[in-house]
Amino acid sequence: GKGQVVDVAIYESVFNLLEGVVSEFDGAGVVRGCSGSTLTGIVPSNLYRGSDGKDIIIGANGDSLYARLLDAMEVEDEDGLRSYDSNAKRVEKQSEIDEAIGDWVSQRPADATLELLSKASIPSGLIYNVEDMMGDPHYTARNQFEEVDIAELGRKLKIPAISPVLSRNPGTTRYPGRSKPGEDTVDILQDWLHKDTRSIDALLEAGSVMKR
Repeated sequence: GKGQVVDVAIYESVFNLLEGVVSEFDGAGVVRGCSGSTLTGIVPSNLYRGSDGKDIIIGANGDSLYARLLDAMEVEDEDGLRSYDSNAKRVEKQSEIDEAIGDWVSQRPADATLELLSKASIPSGLIYNVEDMMGDPHYTARNQFEEVDIAELGRKLKIPAISPVLSRNPGTTRYPGRSKPGEDTVDILQDWLHKDTRSIDALLEAGSVMKR
């Protein structure tokens, strides 16, 4: 086949996630501002913190999902939260709903809440920190981590692997960096620039380069 140029800028990946902001502005003159961890106009969709300090995301923003969430939370039938049975009503009461969900989530560790939500078929998930990432078998199976030798540590150090992965020539980190300037000066001059010993000595003597 015939190749083509892929024209993409870094900011465009985020721009494509902004959903309807362009249409909102062009059609109604609305300028959407920052909304923190919520999803503007769709309630409830937010982050909530468990008793163990871990955050989870809950997206119970459909009418039936919201009802199932209230069931999982064991909210009484006469509770006012039950009356917000449409998204339009929930948007007006977002703070109240988020506060109630936040209080409920805070009563137990995040994993325990996620188990309850899974049984109720409520979209939810753990917000990963780096410890969660490194302990996740999926990350390991996808070779998301690479190990490099660090002399000062006396052991290998994990760093993010290079992505995306190319099937024929996947990337790898050959040089993780040095703690002291000049450690590789001679190797670079010899192997990359093909300088002989006399030339290297002259450069060092003149102070043009340095080595450790």
